[in-house]
Amino acid sequence: MVLQAKEFRTAEHDISEIFLNRWSPRAYADTPVAEDVLNRLFEAARWAPSAGNNQPWRFIVAKTEEDLAKFHPVLMEGNLVWAKRAPVLVLVVSDNTKGSHEFDSGTAWGFLSLQAAQEGLITHPMSGIYKDVAKEAFNIPDTFDVHLAIAIGYIGDKEMLSPELQARETPSGRRPLNEIVFEGSFE
Repeated sequence: MVLQAKEFRTAEHDISEIFLNRWSPRAYADTPVAEDVLNRLFEAARWAPSAGNNQPWRFIVAKTEEDLAKFHPVLMEGNLVWAKRAPVLVLVVSDNTKGSHEFDSGTAWGFLSLQAAQEGLITHPMSGIYKDVAKEAFNIPDTFDVHLAIAIGYIGDKEMLSPELQARETPSGRRPLNEIVFEGSFE
């Protein structure tokens, strides 16, 4: 099922619907994500551009009951309350010896999220994580920084969420272009 978030959003210029349909809900179905589908997400991320073709990103994936249980303590309570239902959790880390590792890893995450939307999946990035817990739990070397966690799965019934989260379960808009694009100078 491809989400129709575009019903809540309007682009200022003609762009692919995939950009309007990608959003970050919190209600996850308990449907597993097939291995070949998941592999396509990481294949898309693999093809993201990076400075000097360094490809500094790495993804630590939890999809078994055991790995998900190991992952849950990494999530802060505000995220754990809903993300524990996601069938796949991913930690995004990058090689901090590479100059633009954060920027490049963000691009890879963006490619992953667009492929997920094309597959009919939802993704939700979370910066509300315990990075030190993640480093220890997943044996992440000091030369790698932890950036965020991503919940991946199929959209579920928002009624499973608390009333506060249900109220937020709508695709959000974006700033207009004139607030983010400057020609010749910042102002």
